[in-house]
Amino acid sequence: MKIICTIATLVTLFTCPASRPETKVSPVRTEQEDTGIITGASQTAAYLPLLKGKRVAVLANPTTVIGNSHLVDSLLKRGVKIVKVFGPEHGFRGNASNGAKVKDEKDAATGLPIISLYGAKRKPGAAELADVDIVIFDIQDVGCRFYTYINVLRDVMEGCAENNKEVLILDRPNPNGYLVDGPVLDMRLKSGIGQFPIPIAHGMTIAEFAKMINGEGWLPGGKTCKLKIIPVKNYRHDMEYTLPVKPSPNLNTQQSILLYPSTCLFEGTVISQGRGTQYPFTILGSPALKDKYSFSFKPVSIPGMSETPLHMNKECYGLDLRNYDVAGLRRQKKINLEWMISLYNAYLIRPASLTVPVPR
Repeated sequence: MKIICTIATLVTLFTCPASRPETKVSPVRTEQEDTGIITGASQTAAYLPLLKGKRVAVLANPTTVIGNSHLVDSLLKRGVKIVKVFGPEHGFRGNASNGAKVKDEKDAATGLPIISLYGAKRKPGAAELADVDIVIFDIQDVGCRFYTYINVLRDVMEGCAENNKEVLILDRPNPNGYLVDGPVLDMRLKSGIGQFPIPIAHGMTIAEFAKMINGEGWLPGGKTCKLKIIPVKNYRHDMEYTLPVKPSPNLNTQQSILLYPSTCLFEGTVISQGRGTQYPFTILGSPALKDKYSFSFKPVSIPGMSETPLHMNKECYGLDLRNYDVAGLRRQKKINLEWMISLYNAYLIRPASLTVPVPR
């Protein structure tokens, strides 16, 4: 209860309205070469028989890979009849900014129709599923309530439950799987980035979350979705897992992925989380803190990442967490509130001349 009150108080108060290089997410490689972890998608022998003779749709983005190949390309080469692709936030090819509406289109590489589930529609309906026998869901999640891939998972399950279609989930590890922490969402505050009564960091893989959706009765009318799951092999939730592909444009380093459960708490406040730089969610600051911190950065418009970031073209002063020891977070198994408390205190005591407008 104390943590819940602390976060609620700080977020409410905030909202009353020469960078150093960082190692990028590692190049694509096979899971077997790294840790012995084998993703669901890599276990083709386990699920190709399930697709034989069926019309297949795939919910996919750039993380939908088998080794160095995109799953869609691999399945097409194996003769699987893919009839369409569904795309989540950021799109099938991952080139849309955060929150940007994505339109339906035709994929230039394969010629397949792409149906956006982050635009005019949020779930596949009867028309989109009429020529589909089974939907494959394979995208990389990062284990946070406000990361929208669990929303599209629920939407796909809802559409398939309504139209008696099966969903095949090719599971992937949760890079923050060691962490279950933060207040459970008060459902009176439900929004596009908070749709489930779960903690901030839920600790589950995407397939485990799908089973929770069914088990908790979160689909309308008490419906359940027919699920077939290919679980990750050789995986424990406390394992370190380096993502082979960035899961979205603004989680572009392993450091940002591991800091995200803590630094995304600054969303909606007057503190920039580094959107508009190449280091989002690893740097924090505001123009109002010029006399408080020596580290600075300037957000700019970056197409495909953040076109209109907070404090655009203004020098922000604050914290540089790009070299923060994330192993400490794993040991503590807690969301870090120290940064929010420190920046709140620094922002509260500042010269009046440095006051910035409060976002509305």
